[in-house]
Amino acid sequence: MYGTVARLQLKAGAESQMDQLMRGYDALKIPGYVTTYVYRMDADPRTYYMAVVFDSKASYVANARDPQQDARYQQMRALLESDPEWHDGEIVSAGA
Repeated sequence: MYGTVARLQLKAGAESQMDQLMRGYDALKIPGYVTTYVYRMDADPRTYYMAVVFDSKASYVANARDPQQDARYQQMRALLESDPEWHDGEIVSAGA
């Protein structure tokens, strides 16, 4: 499996919009997509971490290059103070 972990800093008041946007992803049928986890930090409720899982690096890269994914990213980016910090990599361990 392969994916990314991102640190997101939301604009003030954007929390409910982000929640709606993330819920909309559940209905998408993206090839190779497995799941997304989104965390809101206790220390700062506008700081989120997002972990996205794909079945392979090839599926992840294909999605990243898809213009529809860029459109979804632009919707999310409009809710953020700055560009996300992306950390891509192979998933080497996952609990059941």
